[in-house]
Amino acid sequence: MNAVIIEDIADARLALKQDLADYCPEVKIIGEAEGVLSGIKLLKNCSPDIIFLDIQMGDGTGFDLLEIIGEGDAKVIFTTASDAYGIKAIKYSALEYLLKPIDPDELQKAVQKARDAGISKGQQKGIEMLTSQLQNQQTNRIALNTQDKITVVKIGDIIRCTSEINYTHFFFQDGSKVLVTKTLKEFDGLLSDKGFIRVHQSHLVNVEHIKELLKADGGTLKLSDGSSVPVSSRKKQEVINYLGGM
Repeated sequence: MNAVIIEDIADARLALKQDLADYCPEVKIIGEAEGVLSGIKLLKNCSPDIIFLDIQMGDGTGFDLLEIIGEGDAKVIFTTASDAYGIKAIKYSALEYLLKPIDPDELQKAVQKARDAGISKGQQKGIEMLTSQLQNQQTNRIALNTQDKITVVKIGDIIRCTSEINYTHFFFQDGSKVLVTKTLKEFDGLLSDKGFIRVHQSHLVNVEHIKELLKADGGTLKLSDGSSVPVSSRKKQEVINYLGGM
């Protein structure tokens, strides 16, 4: 797989090249750039399979670059030294990212995903959603990355999420379900300020869809789709307090 690195810090480019040589020898670096403008010129002259793209650079952001180059065939993997700048928008858009200093295991996983999934229209949908979110600074939608596509859904339509090891099941008010290849913990972090509450190690629920709380036997929530969700003893008082404040 051919790749380019667009990153404004020379030492960071060098470190990523070394990590790729050590842990992902199937990836060949065919070009480097140090910013938005040089990155655009680079991408006009080559067609990589993967773009390792820094978020914040001296002459703009990786988001600026994507907006200018438009739809392409390369798989984009964002790299950033901070999880505070744009990361939440990237997560909402179901796009890949790596935090610096880059963990070799996470690097291998990201490259593996790029190799297995190839380039799909789903990534472009995620990038379009990312651009919209950054412009509006608010979102009522989330992109869900399944094994074969990215599905954009309204957050209010989600009734509950349940965990299955490293996967998460989403249940919607129209009766449909989606299985996503990320953990419930990640969606807990994304949706906790959108009216969702973690009521159990395996369950995250949309409070707008709670019909009643049965207090017996530790606690059980009845939801709008007729389903029942257990409340852990550790979370019971938090749920009671939350519902009492609505």
